[in-house]
Amino acid sequence: MVVARKAFMGVRLRRLREERKLKQVELAQALGISPSYLNQLEQNQRPLTVPILLKLNAAFGVDVQVFSEGEEARLMTDIRDAIADVQEAVSVAELRELATNMPAVGRTLVALHRRYRDAVERGDAMAAELGDEWSIGDRARQPFEQVRDFFYARHNHVELLDEAAERLYRDAHLSPRTIHDGLTAWFRERHGITVLSDVATAPRRFDPAARALTLSASLTPGQRAFQMATQLAFLELHDVIDDLADDPVLADEEARRLGRIGLANYFAGALVLPYADFLAAAQAERYDIERLGRRFGVGFETVCHRLSTLQRSGARGVPFFFVRVDRAGNISKRQSATDFHFSRVGGTCPLWNVYEAFAQPGRVLRQVAQMPDGRSYLWIARTVASGPAGFGEPEKVFAIGLGCDLRHAGQLVYSRGLDLADPSFTIPIGAGCKVCERPACPQRAFPPIGRALTIDENTAAPVPYPVA
Repeated sequence: MVVARKAFMGVRLRRLREERKLKQVELAQALGISPSYLNQLEQNQRPLTVPILLKLNAAFGVDVQVFSEGEEARLMTDIRDAIADVQEAVSVAELRELATNMPAVGRTLVALHRRYRDAVERGDAMAAELGDEWSIGDRARQPFEQVRDFFYARHNHVELLDEAAERLYRDAHLSPRTIHDGLTAWFRERHGITVLSDVATAPRRFDPAARALTLSASLTPGQRAFQMATQLAFLELHDVIDDLADDPVLADEEARRLGRIGLANYFAGALVLPYADFLAAAQAERYDIERLGRRFGVGFETVCHRLSTLQRSGARGVPFFFVRVDRAGNISKRQSATDFHFSRVGGTCPLWNVYEAFAQPGRVLRQVAQMPDGRSYLWIARTVASGPAGFGEPEKVFAIGLGCDLRHAGQLVYSRGLDLADPSFTIPIGAGCKVCERPACPQRAFPPIGRALTIDENTAAPVPYPVA
């Protein structure tokens, strides 16, 4: 049984009151509570309850996510990444104190670190132009990292595109088993575009002059529908996508270009798997990924990716974290509707079951994993592969990981037979050795930043880290 921690959010509540220039008496009246009770809430003498959160939402339109433990955990991870470059050990307790009681300070710290990384990139570029091998630090955020942050800030949900996809799905009279033919007719009737097929290696090629969209013959029907939906996004939602991509998080033109592609792909997933229908099916099937794939005619990866986007207000699915990795540990996709994500610093954890999936290809693996901060998750992992285009060409193989907080695990078919309250089921994992504080991990590659790894001469076992 997972017990929720009491939410003491006094500083955030006080800041909300000050931003609206309200006295304690005025806010207490608006919430229907006594001034003394409000004072106790602001002083963290009493926890912030769900009824009070609902009253805040009703009276001021405040998103209750602002007061959630999920937001606290997300900020903790961002702060951990920001301080990873500094040779100073900071405990989980100190990170939690900052994220809980001084979130604005924490976000400022994260923003300052990003400015620092941008300055590093500019300095490195200048050094390269001068022919100097000297560098003032590691590279700053790359365009694909900016795009990842763009979606992460939205909990991997873009309501405008979901709504547009559902409208088109209705207008084109689509259904899971007719979506390919329906989109082909829509291209022909609405845009005068013919959909063709050939043996080209590119999945999709659009010729605006010839009014032709050519798809690779090697694609499955579900993949063909996805590529057609992506092209529709550029044709029918060009202005919407441009407005969404005009975001300060996407700091340069390359990041904005990748952001537009990411948004078009989001629309494609939302059209092939329309929100309301897919959420209802997911809940009915208890999030059985392979059953959902057969119902909608798409692959394992497409279902997992779509499950990580179901965060519509008033109709939320389980908040998932989605990743795609290769055998070398490179994470090529990372999307989160929840507060969990692996660090950008120091790689990932070899104890994570997404790597075990390569040893058992095609089989769904389950893992109850606990992070160093005590939060536990249920992870599902399986490999996906696409065949080589010709003789002697390598096959593309990835492992797909889909995880959620343990408190949601009971909604998933994958929790069947697991005693979620038994700690022996739990595997301790971390966010990469450079930021993980587990001293006795059997897979540790090197100590965390700011610590020195020492070994007991008599037992050959690691001992607790002294501060370097």
